[in-house]
Amino acid sequence: MKASVNFMISSTQLLARKRQSIIAMLGVLFGIAMFIFMMSFMKGVNNYIQDTMLSAIPDIHIYNDIRTDYTTSVTGSWLHNDPQKMVIVHHPKPEKVRLNLKNADAILADLKTRPEIKVISPLLSTQVFFNYGSVQINGILDGVDILEESKIFGLHERMITGTPENLLTADKGVLLGQGLADKLNVAKGDLVTLATPEGTSMRFRVVGTFAFGLSTVDNIKAYVSLASVQQLLAKNHDYITDIRIKLHNIDAAKELAALFAKRYGYKSEDWESTNPSIKAGNMIRDSLTWVVCLTMLTVAGFGIYNIMNMVIASKMKDIAILKAQGFDGSDIRAIFLSQSLVIGVLGASLGLLLGFLLSYALSRVPFPKTEFTFMKYFPVVFDTRYYFAGAVFGILTTFLAGVLPARKAARVDPVTILRG
Repeated sequence: MKASVNFMISSTQLLARKRQSIIAMLGVLFGIAMFIFMMSFMKGVNNYIQDTMLSAIPDIHIYNDIRTDYTTSVTGSWLHNDPQKMVIVHHPKPEKVRLNLKNADAILADLKTRPEIKVISPLLSTQVFFNYGSVQINGILDGVDILEESKIFGLHERMITGTPENLLTADKGVLLGQGLADKLNVAKGDLVTLATPEGTSMRFRVVGTFAFGLSTVDNIKAYVSLASVQQLLAKNHDYITDIRIKLHNIDAAKELAALFAKRYGYKSEDWESTNPSIKAGNMIRDSLTWVVCLTMLTVAGFGIYNIMNMVIASKMKDIAILKAQGFDGSDIRAIFLSQSLVIGVLGASLGLLLGFLLSYALSRVPFPKTEFTFMKYFPVVFDTRYYFAGAVFGILTTFLAGVLPARKAARVDPVTILRG
């Protein structure tokens, strides 16, 4: 009975000062709405930047790292019979190193049994010279299983002309990075000569161009079939230099890369070790977003605190009358805390709705179209965790903003107030 009376008094006071109540509620509403909006948008931006930076990087990359070994040299034959001799060799040359994975078939078979792996793409990578007329450009040629490679890097969405499947149907076809094609001044259907540093060469027909939006890839990269590179380099069908892996869970890359390096004896790099700046950048942007958004909610809380203080100052005689009629300090605290909570709950509810509407509206705004941008709309992430955090923090802020004014009201001495 007493609780219902307290709530009735609280609601009466809220309705009696509608302007102040609405202003306080709007502070919470816009604070939470901007929190939801900025968190959703910034997380979308982070995901877009990460996807762009990782678009040309596999989750795990296994390859034969070049190790120059100078521990043995021609000095061994000179010192064999007479260990007292001193032989000095200037600028020793390392022995010729084979870059291929020697037991590639066994490694691929073992990787295919791992449930954590989504896609495996073996490849043979080599440096080549792209020749078209008098133009000669140095670049990288990857011989791949184009279907598996496309699954890892999403080549279908990155094609400017042609399709990845054109490599399967064309005899000696090549997919060029758009920047590389522009430098060579070639288009789909033109013939390009590819020459290796060893002097072997072969002509390929351009069957498509692609763009990752990264000049370090688009200006130097080309794809052909794995068999074509093996033929160009005069290698066997089992000769490969790299294995690219895409995982179901990218967060497991670091642990699995270390396991593969130990298991197979080759260099195994995860995406995070290769590009630590990506994760650091995401962490910095996330931290900045949280700081800005929580600051807005805190400012809204201080606004409610000031309004509640002013309300109590203007209601001193009402408080004194309530105490004179038998209301104790806990009743007074409950009356004013309930006012803060009502403002907080209403403001939080409407703020969550407004935040969702703003986020959804931005997610339907077309992103400016460029040659190397494949995003249709502005990136926005709808994550329930942000809505939950916004609601909890908004209500908690308004509750704490009402605690001190409520305690002040509970300590009012009715005799002093009524005496004037």
